[in-house]
Amino acid sequence: MTKRKPIRVVVLGGGTAGWMSAASVAKLLPGIASVELVESEDIGIVGVGEATLPHIRSFVERLGINEAAFMKATHATYKLGIDFRDFGKIGESYIHPFGSFGEEVAGVPFHHYWLQLQQQGLADDIGTYSMGVMAALGDKFRPPAGDASLGSTYGYAYQFDATLFGPFMRDFATGLGVTRTEGRVTDVKRSGTSGDVETLVLEDGREVHGDLFIDCSGFRSLMLGGALDMEWEDWAHWLPCDRAAAMPCKHVTDEIEPYTRATAMPAGWRWRIPLQHRVGNGYVYASEFLSDDEACAAIKEAAEGEQLADPRVLRFKAGRRKASWSHNVIGVGLSSGFLEPLESTSIYLAQMAITYLLELFPLDGTINPRDRDEFNRLVDMEYDRVRDFLILHYHATTRDDSPFWDHVRTMEVPDSLKSKMELWRDTGRIEKYSEGLFYDASWIAVYVGQGVLPQNHDPRAALPDPQGIKRALGNLQGAIKQEVAAMPGHREFLLSHTGRLADVI
Repeated sequence: MTKRKPIRVVVLGGGTAGWMSAASVAKLLPGIASVELVESEDIGIVGVGEATLPHIRSFVERLGINEAAFMKATHATYKLGIDFRDFGKIGESYIHPFGSFGEEVAGVPFHHYWLQLQQQGLADDIGTYSMGVMAALGDKFRPPAGDASLGSTYGYAYQFDATLFGPFMRDFATGLGVTRTEGRVTDVKRSGTSGDVETLVLEDGREVHGDLFIDCSGFRSLMLGGALDMEWEDWAHWLPCDRAAAMPCKHVTDEIEPYTRATAMPAGWRWRIPLQHRVGNGYVYASEFLSDDEACAAIKEAAEGEQLADPRVLRFKAGRRKASWSHNVIGVGLSSGFLEPLESTSIYLAQMAITYLLELFPLDGTINPRDRDEFNRLVDMEYDRVRDFLILHYHATTRDDSPFWDHVRTMEVPDSLKSKMELWRDTGRIEKYSEGLFYDASWIAVYVGQGVLPQNHDPRAALPDPQGIKRALGNLQGAIKQEVAAMPGHREFLLSHTGRLADVI
């Protein structure tokens, strides 16, 4: 039997999405595909400090990457959730944890019991019934337990320096046999019959040939948006923030918070991402309501700690391509779509596309149109659901203190989000789905945290004695406090896991 030649996979663009794609194909499809990545050192990457979601852990584990080595190389910290401030009302805050609130009892989700007591003034803040929230507020961390105990009811992600993550993945990928080609692409040649991309032409005249192309060229989207002219679906009318002023600072205390902070601002919001060696800060804003100079001045005034560099302005637009896989080109990362970093979804969306590509990969070299359609369906579904969740943070507010917040509070939202909000307000239920991102606890965190409480809830929660439920919830709070008290501090755990923390660079 003649051995089949490996499918030639060409990745255009380095950075996070490109090297994640190249490493994944090389590691998980050995012998099936050869991988060549084309990038130019002259083209920078959009990397200001990345906060991630727990799904990144499965990516690290699946590729066989040592967590401690990865964290040391990227100056990473642990992340238990996101602290949202001033979104529902000025002066109010809540944490969206990577974990649950309480436990289901007799088939009734915990939050229905909490709502029953809350109506009677017998419940504390819902965050006090979450291990993830209380550990974050205490600046504590340890990996969740591997059993069904209370210590297993939370998850974690990473916060790392994106300018270091790309090179780390590059070294890992080239160690797997990925070929790196330096050069700027000046032309994309397509087949005259099928329309497939066949060749990338570099500035010096060299040509890179392939069978399957992964476009990780960022917002330029040279293949998917350029050569194939795939239409962009603009979501600026729902997500008007289109710029960010980013600026690093020194830590102001010895402790390192195990969470990302998002604080609402007059024309958007600002992030605070604590890494080992510094703190990333940025103001995500809508240029319709704020100038670049005003944004830079605002982040300089609001950021904590000594400034390490001047703010730099990044431009972006919210939306996605009408299709992320066209002909033999798959868009991953910014070339496929972009949703602002309010819930740290950028790396997840790239990882998600890579995962679906591996599942639907043309193992015999022939692309099945049904597989391509399924890929596009899954990717579109993910983007649409994340979009709705992000819009919720803006729309579910009572703020009327600036033109920006007036706009997002009163704007028409997608029908898909409108139906989710109506279901919650009428019944206290969260729309169920088996695929995608952000399940019940995530939506509950934002709804309750921003003051959107339902008119009704599961009537079965009213059957037990309210005082009995209150005692049970009090016992849960006590158990959580005991568990959190036994945890090491975040900085202490980082030192024990990664060794000496990175210095300011």
